Amino acid sequence: MKEGYVSVTGGKVYYKKVGDGGKTPIILLHGGPGGTHVSLTNLQSLADERTVIFYDQLGSGRSDHPTDKSLWQVDRFVEELGQIREALELDQLHILGHSWGTMLAASYLLTQPQGIQSVIFSSPCLSAPQWARDQDEHRKELPQEIQDVLAKCEKEGTTNSEEYKEAMKVFYKRFVYRLDSKPEELKSEYAKSNEVVYETMWGPSEFYTTGNLNTFDVTDRLHEIKLPALFTCGRYDEASPQTVEAQSRQIQGADFHVFENSAHQGFLEEPEEYVRVVREFLNRVEK
Repeated sequence: MKEGYVSVTGGKVYYKKVGDGGKTPIILLHGGPGGTHVSLTNLQSLADERTVIFYDQLGSGRSDHPTDKSLWQVDRFVEELGQIREALELDQLHILGHSWGTMLAASYLLTQPQGIQSVIFSSPCLSAPQWARDQDEHRKELPQEIQDVLAKCEKEGTTNSEEYKEAMKVFYKRFVYRLDSKPEELKSEYAKSNEVVYETMWGPSEFYTTGNLNTFDVTDRLHEIKLPALFTCGRYDEASPQTVEAQSRQIQGADFHVFENSAHQGFLEEPEEYVRVVREFLNRVEK
């Protein structure tokens, strides 16, 4: 394992390279915005065959935490990914993005970079408006009293209240992470999300989009990505299986897989199955 820092626009970002197998490396784009690489740790199981590159995006985890909110834009994160590739000399590469990381992956790939062998869209959010519509449907499945609290707080602008946060947990338990406990490593201080980045780019909750990503939509441009692609989601995912499958059809020949016992974090909820599906896809691409 090798770790260090790369200078990017706005500061320095932390990276970790695990494994030195002979196959093409894979870089992991974590969710958030403002999340960290820690939740993706189980994917180091792939390091027996290839180098796995983890990094904390600027403002997250072990990376610098600048306070300039103008840095929290998709284009700067796209630039950051290119700077990391150059610094680490990643000429040939697979990309796996999760959640917000799929927005970043798609935006990067639409710049037509060279040397990318495949892309994995894990629980993708490729259209914020469609995501919002799907969450409206998911909210209807919650107990009525929870729906009422969410609606009231959003109307009154009290989404920072404890009442709203408690109601959010009911949604998250159903559509984000369904297990009763999380791995110990997620209790680390380096696993904590940067709420300023999250709220600036997304909003106060997964299902209430008020940040600068609220009009993000690359659905009509996915056909420009001429790469082997895998789309995955959980059966109970906030990234609705119906939506994800429809998006997968926009890239010619793309694969689609549902993790039957997961919500939004299959790499934590079904880690062995998640790694198996990713491994088989990468090996099939390389054949």
